[in-house]
Amino acid sequence: MKFNLTDVQNVIRERRSVRPEQFKPRKVHRDQIEALIEGANWAPTHGQTEPWRFKVYTESGLEFLQVKLAEAYLRTAKEESFLQSKYDRIRNRYLCASAGIVVYMKRQASEKIPEIEEVLAVGCAVQNMSLIATSYGMSLFWSSGSAVYDPQFAEEMGIALPDRVLGVLYPGYPEGEWPEGRRQFWMTKVEWFSE
Repeated sequence: MKFNLTDVQNVIRERRSVRPEQFKPRKVHRDQIEALIEGANWAPTHGQTEPWRFKVYTESGLEFLQVKLAEAYLRTAKEESFLQSKYDRIRNRYLCASAGIVVYMKRQASEKIPEIEEVLAVGCAVQNMSLIATSYGMSLFWSSGSAVYDPQFAEEMGIALPDRVLGVLYPGYPEGEWPEGRRQFWMTKVEWFSE
């Protein structure tokens, strides 16, 4: 075996999504963010299109990002579902996170590869980032939703169609004990066919 399977499986099983509001004040450093993105760059990609792109916001840039996300939430939330607490959480997230990473799909110019395959490649890139974050003892929280998918938000981030914003990633160290994970038994999700 080329790598220790138990170690690989443990990293996969220990990956967690923890909200930035539950992060320690401990700062995530630039070299760690660079390691996450370098890992992302090794995701599988059909046709070698490598569609993953990142915009990293830190310090006052992170506050700018959160203002734009809060504005997008105001634009996209239906009146009956708007929550002031959610708006405040989005707006103030810069107070508890070291960085916000806008992840988006850079569409292949020829559009030869189906868009869904490009989106899936970006998802694989984010999973690579999550596993590297886990090896650092960090969580990588993937935030999505109507504010993130808002066309005006994408435009304000300098991202235009056919490229697509797919989320904002927040790396950080969870406060307290490492969260316990739960999954249903994997065999209940598989059908086997031999003929």
